Amino acid sequence: MGEAERGESAPRLRISFWCANGHETRPSFASDAQIPDTWDCPRCGFPAGQDEENPPAPPRTEPYKTHLAYVRERRSDADGEAILAEALAKLRGEI
Repeated sequence: MGEAERGESAPRLRISFWCANGHETRPSFASDAQIPDTWDCPRCGFPAGQDEENPPAPPRTEPYKTHLAYVRERRSDADGEAILAEALAKLRGEI
């Protein structure tokens, strides 16, 4: 089906969005659509806003944590020593 057979397209607006790296993205929206506050930059993936001077800050990513790192957040060294001593006592048949 060609353009002539489909009829007129809906009126469109092209809105500029800028990311923290200075990339400009210009997606088109229907003229009656609600324009979002942010848009993902297709070049770097950072959020982009409509204010070129003050683009949204890139998201802060937390480094990957191992299971041991999570355990160390919840338990002190003294707790770990006590748990280890109890487990060793069970293995040796002392408990």
